[in-house]
Amino acid sequence: MAGSNAPAVCAEPRRRVELDSGEALRLLGSVSLGRIVFTRHALPTVRPVNHVLDGDDIVIRTHEGAALTSRTRQAGSPGVVVAYEADDIDPDTHLGWSVVVTGYAHLVTDARDLARCQGMLRPWVHQTMDHAVRIRPDLVTGFLLTTADDIAPADG
Repeated sequence: MAGSNAPAVCAEPRRRVELDSGEALRLLGSVSLGRIVFTRHALPTVRPVNHVLDGDDIVIRTHEGAALTSRTRQAGSPGVVVAYEADDIDPDTHLGWSVVVTGYAHLVTDARDLARCQGMLRPWVHQTMDHAVRIRPDLVTGFLLTTADDIAPADG
């Protein structure tokens, strides 16, 4: 099999431009795959999941045996602290963006809200996903990776 595992090399360095929270959430809503980070047995755990935005909240689907389902079920109000990350960075050009949301996740227990969440988001895996978890963002950060040419000069 022909191919190279050598990393792509950019002709020029990339600039990192911070995003405001509104633009960061807009970009997060433009993709459907992210990674949720939560604590399991006192250690950080990361799971890839598909998501949908419901207003500013992130909604993911889970199943009965999932560690996240168990953690959010045991959590009291306001929920369990999680981080959620999504990005879209081109591996060849190294251009794109990354967004991290930190907030509280809780299991959706209201039957009407759960049915609505289930209608908004179809799981990617072939498995029964009877539960939904809602993440309420407290901190939203993000950045663009761009070329220097893409940065508008400051008025001065």
